[in-house]
Amino acid sequence: MKKIKTRDRILGTSLQLFNSLGEPNVTTLLISDELDISPGNLYYHFKCKGDIVDELFDSFEAELLDLLAVPEDADISLDEFSFFLHLLFEAVARYRFMYQDLVNVLSRHSQLQVRFRRILKKKKAGFMALCESFRRQDMMIIDEAELLSLCEQLTLTACYWSSFDTLSHLDDRDSVDPGKGVYQMLHLILPYLADQEQQEIRLTSRRYL
Repeated sequence: MKKIKTRDRILGTSLQLFNSLGEPNVTTLLISDELDISPGNLYYHFKCKGDIVDELFDSFEAELLDLLAVPEDADISLDEFSFFLHLLFEAVARYRFMYQDLVNVLSRHSQLQVRFRRILKKKKAGFMALCESFRRQDMMIIDEAELLSLCEQLTLTACYWSSFDTLSHLDDRDSVDPGKGVYQMLHLILPYLADQEQQEIRLTSRRYL
């Protein structure tokens, strides 16, 4: 079995601790204790906790930007949309420490603010491209003003669902159910879909409960 490098172990353990305890509550000493390595060994790889957060954000950003690169001229099916949401909420769940205390994390790691705003813009643009595809295929009936509002709401829900989900079970922060987020997102677009597509979404959304 391939031995996991110490640097990767530090990142994996830090991510787990950040998600479980909240990033502000985790120190480099706690991370080194959890790994059973010396603080000096940890500092050899990362000079401070901020460097760990930066590298985790790099991985998160790369994953999200790849997922959000929705082709503007593609005909997207509802199944593909559901799968897109599934992947999106799984990614958010993996890096949920950023979303659970978003303002606090970004205020203390100011170098991430511009990059996170770029992700938000990409999310909204991705949802816009998806909804425009539905509208182009006569699957969605919605005017421009409603479309902008819907995409804003989809972006907002995708961003803050993790915080809401955490508040629902503060006694067990490791309990995460991305499927409930997907369910809510599907039902946000449901009122704007044509009759046949509404039936399809109702059937699809049940799988996520």
